[in-house]
Amino acid sequence: MNQNKNHIILKKSISLFFSILLLGFSLAAQTTAKRPNIILIMGDDMGFSDIGSYGGEIKTPNLDSLATEGLRFTQFYNTARCCPSRASLLTGLYPHQAGMGHMVYDRGTPAYQGDLSFDAVTIAEVLKQAGYDSYMSGKWHVTPYVVENPDKSNWPKQRGFDRFFGIISGAGSYYDPLSLTLENDYIAPWENFYATTDFTNYAVKYIEEHKTENPYFLYIPYTAAHWPMHAPEEEIAKYKGFYNEGWDALRAARYQKMKEMGIVDPQWQLTKRDSLVDAWSENIPDKEWEIANMEVYAAMIDIMDQGIGEIIRALKAKRELNNTLIFYLQDNGACAEDLSWMQSSSNDTILKPMAPGELQTQGMPERTRDGKLVRKMKDAWPGPPEGYTAYGRNWANASNTPFREYKHWVHEGGIASPLIVHWPDGIKKNKGSLQETPSHLIDIMATCIDVAGAEYPENYRGNKIPVPEGVSLRPVFEDDALIDRELYWEHEGNRAIRKGKWKLVSKVSKTRFVETPEKLPLDHWELYDMEKDRTEVKNLAEAYPNLVQE
Repeated sequence: MNQNKNHIILKKSISLFFSILLLGFSLAAQTTAKRPNIILIMGDDMGFSDIGSYGGEIKTPNLDSLATEGLRFTQFYNTARCCPSRASLLTGLYPHQAGMGHMVYDRGTPAYQGDLSFDAVTIAEVLKQAGYDSYMSGKWHVTPYVVENPDKSNWPKQRGFDRFFGIISGAGSYYDPLSLTLENDYIAPWENFYATTDFTNYAVKYIEEHKTENPYFLYIPYTAAHWPMHAPEEEIAKYKGFYNEGWDALRAARYQKMKEMGIVDPQWQLTKRDSLVDAWSENIPDKEWEIANMEVYAAMIDIMDQGIGEIIRALKAKRELNNTLIFYLQDNGACAEDLSWMQSSSNDTILKPMAPGELQTQGMPERTRDGKLVRKMKDAWPGPPEGYTAYGRNWANASNTPFREYKHWVHEGGIASPLIVHWPDGIKKNKGSLQETPSHLIDIMATCIDVAGAEYPENYRGNKIPVPEGVSLRPVFEDDALIDRELYWEHEGNRAIRKGKWKLVSKVSKTRFVETPEKLPLDHWELYDMEKDRTEVKNLAEAYPNLVQE
């Protein structure tokens, strides 16, 4: 009887052992299966209402499809400018903590050193330690551009990326950008080069050529739709006649559509036309030129969306779409810049074509590669490589519908960004919904760490790393709330804090860099209730002086 009992115990023990073993294998397989690929896509110098799923008339069916099948965040924030936003996005820190409080110029302090700090880690560096492969195609712009013998220690391949194609600098011709780089070396563009299309081509290439069992992180920061207004004629033709009614009519139409979509609360008033924006009338000077700029701008965004469609098709071909976490966002609000600081070449003589393989080293080229003189703004026509224009404040005011201000400033027009999140295997409860949770670029790092099962390091390459500032957005994917917290901004002396429904903001009257905090102008502070008045129309600072002081 004891023998039978022992036999039964032994049999149960063996059965239990194998059950635990199988459970372990199952959990390991489940863990592996849950580690998604991560694709982070960013648009450049675009307004809150430009893409279709946020109220725009521009044709963005691929982004709209991601939004319909995923989530749209309606209160997501950037930092109001390209370099700070990229540094914040990549590190999960506020830009000043990452050395990028302003642009890629050294202002003499760690917060404004103009070069990505080695006391910060990038998403690519963190995910690499968790077994991810990392690729990048697009705009870097978190280290100075140097022509001869550049210090490459802060280039993408030295900051965690296995493969890189794109530009190191911030802006330039779409047909012939300065600082075009493949892996770790500057290169010249090829025939029929167009930045947006070729950034897409390399992103697709990286997906198709990814052969390891590791999941991957792919970062695609497009330059579209940053000036100059460049696009092929056949793409511009799609938008002929779209903008003949002008920017006032465009703002009104977008505002109405955004209310119908639920992006805008009907109690939020459409802000008054910027005082520096002309009323649209028959007397607008150079009206055809103005319309042409917006047509090209729309085409640039359309081409980017087509590229996102190619990326989606590549994922579907490899059966990876369902377990790929895709983010789409923008680096700042619409850009009101008029390029007044740039100078067209005074050389009216016939120029020679550039030599094959000759590098472009100017943001605004003196000549096209086939030898045509490049002209700017109203001396040029938007679209082809010999034109170098921006669409300016008038259209930017419409792009930022319904908000105030633009890139540079920290009113909502400068810092509000769409955020689309798509992940079929990870977002099941609330697909297609609008999420009103206030969130920020700093949250992307935390989210990537969470879904990848990665660990954020306390030390990296001998440097002590600051604790990340963001929180994971994954609870929102599962229809839960995030913790209450404050969010902060400072750029060129423009300052803001968001705490719950309240936002306190102060604007420097001119776009400029303030050297030290002691030199900040004593501008008045404005207080807004973001639930009732996200368009920042009714300043409540006098009504709540204690809250302002706090």
